[in-house]
Amino acid sequence: MHNTSPHLTSGRRLDDGVHERAFTLDGIPGLLWTPASASASTPVPLILLGHPPLGLDRMYPRLVERARRSAADGFASATIELPGSGERPRLPAVERARAGLRRAREAGEPVTDELIDALVLPLAGQAVPEWRAALDALLSLPEIGGPVGYSGGVISLGVRLALAEPRVVAACLFAGSFVPRVVFEEARRLTVPLHVLLQWDDEGNDRQAALDLFDAFGSAEKTLHANMGGHTGVPHFAGDAAAQFFTRHLG
Repeated sequence: MHNTSPHLTSGRRLDDGVHERAFTLDGIPGLLWTPASASASTPVPLILLGHPPLGLDRMYPRLVERARRSAADGFASATIELPGSGERPRLPAVERARAGLRRAREAGEPVTDELIDALVLPLAGQAVPEWRAALDALLSLPEIGGPVGYSGGVISLGVRLALAEPRVVAACLFAGSFVPRVVFEEARRLTVPLHVLLQWDDEGNDRQAALDLFDAFGSAEKTLHANMGGHTGVPHFAGDAAAQFFTRHLG
């Protein structure tokens, strides 16, 4: 990855005045949303929006909703396509792990640590330096100043990015993805303020693993916001609590 400015490919104003721009950085697609208040004379903080590896097109409705909420609070938001997703080349090792996960679930077998490692670690290993390069590029824009927060999943990616990137001063992490054992050890070194969202009845998530990860975090300020319901049933007010968290730490 090169430290360069993002190549802005298109832009439009949403009906609430939010400026949405598509960009590419070293061939990686991304999206940037800035509030109407953002300018070179009044640069705004930035929230990096994490998401599952389903492709930006599929995730767009949820991402833009989160971005608009952040813009209403005075923050810019940005995201990039994850490795192996959307139009990006597939990661063969991760594809094999996903097939193995499907087989294990269909057979009612436990998901092994080896399978979780193969599913998550290559993705996070490639994505973290890409997100850091995107952060370099986005902070070169005059209307974005910082501080920086991270919000979303994949939770292992969020942990590793917050650990590797000193410019990330607060993180809202979405539980709901598999967590390799090594990430539990890394979590003990994480000290930024954390707000963790957990859906109690998430059909694809190991609830106890999510609770164990929360317990492992080394942060002096950490909040667990747990709600009843499945993976996509996050109540609207959970977003309010996350927004208040970022207003405290970025505002």
